[in-house]
Amino acid sequence: QVQLLESGGDSVQARASLRLSCRASGFTLNHAYMAWFRQAPGKEREGVAYAYTGGRSRFYADSVQGRFSLSIDNNANTFYLQMNDLKPEDTAMYYCAARSTLQFPGDVKYTWRDPDSYTDWGQGTQVTVSS
Repeated sequence: QVQLLESGGDSVQARASLRLSCRASGFTLNHAYMAWFRQAPGKEREGVAYAYTGGRSRFYADSVQGRFSLSIDNNANTFYLQMNDLKPEDTAMYYCAARSTLQFPGDVKYTWRDPDSYTDWGQGTQVTVSS
């Protein structure tokens, strides 16, 4: 059974940094499609960052490019989102997502942003950034 457990969310001031963790169980991160999404109150779920852990494929939303970065610890089976220079508009519930099947649907350059492309989700971790 696939499980994703996020942690690391917090309430911080603008320009602070946070690192979110997504610990996976039920599958290994060696070759997996992983992503972070976020959802603010009253807004749709938004793709933040994506990685295929078996290669170099990485995508980031324009709003976080240059500030957020992904990393993977295969020994800990954990997927991270490093968030620097946080802004109030980054305030949201952050979710880890995974696709546990062999092939990613459609052209990943576009479909990584679609929540329906993923088969498994964590429960979320709250990030609040104050000005």
